[in-house]
Amino acid sequence: MISLIVHGGAWDIPDSLVEPHRKGVAEALRVGWEILTSGGPAAEAIEAAIMAMEDDETFDAGRGSFINAVGEVELDASIMDGRNLRAGSVAAVQNVKNPIRLARKIMDVGEQVMLVGIGATRFARQHKIPTCSPDSLVTARELERWKDIQASDKFSTIDAFQHGKLPSDTVGAVAMDKHGNLASGTSTGGTPNKHPGRVGDSPIIGSGTYADNKFGAVSCTGWGESIMRVVLAKSVVDQIENPGGDVEKAVRHGLYLLETRVKGYGGLIAISRDGKVSTVHNTPRMARGYITSEMQKPVVEV
Repeated sequence: MISLIVHGGAWDIPDSLVEPHRKGVAEALRVGWEILTSGGPAAEAIEAAIMAMEDDETFDAGRGSFINAVGEVELDASIMDGRNLRAGSVAAVQNVKNPIRLARKIMDVGEQVMLVGIGATRFARQHKIPTCSPDSLVTARELERWKDIQASDKFSTIDAFQHGKLPSDTVGAVAMDKHGNLASGTSTGGTPNKHPGRVGDSPIIGSGTYADNKFGAVSCTGWGESIMRVVLAKSVVDQIENPGGDVEKAVRHGLYLLETRVKGYGGLIAISRDGKVSTVHNTPRMARGYITSEMQKPVVEV
């Protein structure tokens, strides 16, 4: 069985943004599914699906990402191949529109797992990954949001996340290809008005992203600091590994762990080694979609 599941963030998505999220998730599914049904590898489908959402200004990934406290966009991304546990990750990148593409190149080259900041940008240039000016990542919508936050004396990132209200449009995807290989990936611009250099769970292997052909694969979204504290993606995969464990129980256990141990908010998507998909969240809404070769058409929900 081949399977694909994607997410476009878990938070209190307002009614006016539901349809853009639905369309963006549906397009990511279409792009990734086309690769899988043509016999392409899971990692390629992941990269393509996430790039589709990085290029869609609806989401907090690529162009249109949230702006940090000093008016800059810093991007994080990771990808992992369940066949061999190879992974690639970038953090605090300012000159790359599609950080998932850069993370994939790091994974394929294999000398490192994670590169950050200017070092990641230099790697991109060495390997002919397109770079861009930092200003080209800023959109008028996010500039206005940033100005409003800067003018407010009541904004608190932590308080907003603890009520599931802070925009969290991190994107991610998990896939199983025709050979039974799993891959997962995640990409984000982080949180609005974040401290420069702040890095959340998305580029951290085991926290925001994890894939292992023997058990399953996961991508997470939400309050990154809480997700990191429980190593959420790996914790869910470990639950699938347990005797009698299945993907539905595993994702519910992961959410329970997030809530009870660190009072966290967010969501996650997962595929088990037999191609079953599952998703869970504890925020008012989560943008997600999935399809398997056993289904007649995809499901897209917000």
